[in-house]
Amino acid sequence: MDMLIQLSPIILMFVIFYFLLIRPQQKRQKQVRQMQSDLKKGDSIVTIGGFHGSIHQIDENIVVIEAGDGTKLSFDRSAIREVKS
Repeated sequence: MDMLIQLSPIILMFVIFYFLLIRPQQKRQKQVRQMQSDLKKGDSIVTIGGFHGSIHQIDENIVVIEAGDGTKLSFDRSAIREVKS
């Protein structure tokens, strides 16, 4: 019984960390994976590096992005940060 009372602050701290840090991070990662799997040709996107363009071609892991001047660059699908509406 005394051992449980001594460990209760550590257990409480872990529960608080889980709900304040771990769980929200997992939720964000799930949203990013969903967004990256829903990419389609013609979407306007922004990469992690800040490159703006639209998807010209998409494969399983590679995305070809076309810039405004017609330049085409290949990126990993995981480099896509957001889809602009």
